Amino acid sequence: MMNRFAALLLGATALVSTSAYAQDSAPKAPEPKLVVAISVDQFSTDLFNEYREDFTGGLKRLAGGITFPNGYQSHAATETCPGHSTILTGSRPARTGIIANSWFDPSTGRAGKDGKTDYGVYCSEDTSVEGSNSSNYTVSPNLLKVPTMGDRMRAINPASQVVAVSGKDRGAVMMGGHNTSLTMWWDGKSFRSYAASEAAVPKGAALVNSRAKAAIDKPAKVKLPAMCSSHSRAVGIGGDATVGTLQQRKAGDARAFRASGDFDALTMDLALAAFGEKKLGKGPATDVLAVSLSATDYVGHTFGTSGAETCTQIAALDATLGRMFTVLDKSKVPYVVVLTADHGGHDLPERNAIQGLPAAERADIKLMPQGVGPALAKVFELPEPAIKGDAPFGDMYLSTKIPAAKRTAVLDAALKHYRTHPQVEAVITKDEIAATLSPSGPPEDWSLIQRVRANFDPSRSGDFYVALKRYVTPIPNTSFGYVATHGSPWGYDRRVPILFWWKGVAPYEQPNGIETADIMPTLASLIGLDVPKDEIDGRCVDLMAGEGSNCK
Repeated sequence: MMNRFAALLLGATALVSTSAYAQDSAPKAPEPKLVVAISVDQFSTDLFNEYREDFTGGLKRLAGGITFPNGYQSHAATETCPGHSTILTGSRPARTGIIANSWFDPSTGRAGKDGKTDYGVYCSEDTSVEGSNSSNYTVSPNLLKVPTMGDRMRAINPASQVVAVSGKDRGAVMMGGHNTSLTMWWDGKSFRSYAASEAAVPKGAALVNSRAKAAIDKPAKVKLPAMCSSHSRAVGIGGDATVGTLQQRKAGDARAFRASGDFDALTMDLALAAFGEKKLGKGPATDVLAVSLSATDYVGHTFGTSGAETCTQIAALDATLGRMFTVLDKSKVPYVVVLTADHGGHDLPERNAIQGLPAAERADIKLMPQGVGPALAKVFELPEPAIKGDAPFGDMYLSTKIPAAKRTAVLDAALKHYRTHPQVEAVITKDEIAATLSPSGPPEDWSLIQRVRANFDPSRSGDFYVALKRYVTPIPNTSFGYVATHGSPWGYDRRVPILFWWKGVAPYEQPNGIETADIMPTLASLIGLDVPKDEIDGRCVDLMAGEGSNCK
């Protein structure tokens, strides 16, 4: 008689032999002719998890593919430009050079607004253009130090087409790269491209811009989806102002238009017009369509992330992505889609404080460099503010006009001001960051200084870096125009979903962390693009739910 252990062993062997993961039935890697890379600005893992059961459109399809709910924008400077720079380069901001949306170069003062000197550098700016400054610039990928996947593809085979479309210039530039077939973004009034690319603009762009103008010119009546009724609660943000309940868009309000599902829908319409007219995926080489959808970010900044406004936006995003899939399916083009985000986001402290997070608060205005810099200049008798920065956290730059004999004393005074403030978690000097090795291993386990090191560029980073404590919103008050933001080194800003889907995908979910820098080498493995490992920070992720692997 067979003993119990032997019977169990035989049963286990039978199960393995008939498993869907057996060698003879292992899923095969896709062979796409089109790579569709989507970034949803400020689409945090928290949002993905909160609304996952409510998805009925494109997000439902993506969530049913290969799901990494705990992807990471692993660096500390969780902003739009750095985040977008990681997605299709395979590199962290320390390598891409895109350390923030904007940074300072105290040695190069330029004419700015109202005749004031502008030391700022915008991440998608062509700094070689005469008269350019961080608020009035010519859009360019010149500051991106590394190639994107599209750049690598076109260097090998110029027949590959690369199209990048975004609601923000930096989203399109950082995902498209230096050598695109078409780059288009919203300039505040319409979608436009580089001047030299006007001939490449799809004919459908005129219709999209016409519809965008019409959407701005007339009031919009937005219906609250049933799934969002429980999120509709007014929260005071000062005076009589509130957020949390769905507000109707007034005629002529272009800013409110950006913070709406209509904005994403038209951005996608433009991307699909380019897809159809350029016959992406139907040529002799593999093509790339990179789309960055910006409305979720504008909604999060304007209203916070937990009210009826964001819930309504997520429902609209789901529908827009569903429509995209319908068009792609009808084309019969073999495609693979990856969706992620440039960063996460955190809700406004006023709502957090009444919803179980009393530690949430706004940053003390005394941390703003616009106040600290002049105060130190007065103490040390300096000709201009001692430090430069545009927020109460992140990179801080010492003025180059500080005499050498005073520089150490000024730095020590600045460090003391920030380090002794109760809202500050840490202040790390440039020398301390530079002495830290580039991080490796699971991004969720990195120390704070390792996160900062991942977006450190010695030629662009500041003299010291300020990290606020968890749940401190770096907006002192709502008069600044936004009520909530991102940019911190904490999990709510770093964690983003990473979702892969293609026809016939064998789905699985992996809860452990991967980086957005892993996306490019993973996609490269699917299309046979060789990327030297020493040129990137990311790694190829095995997407095959079985014994086979797409990674070589």
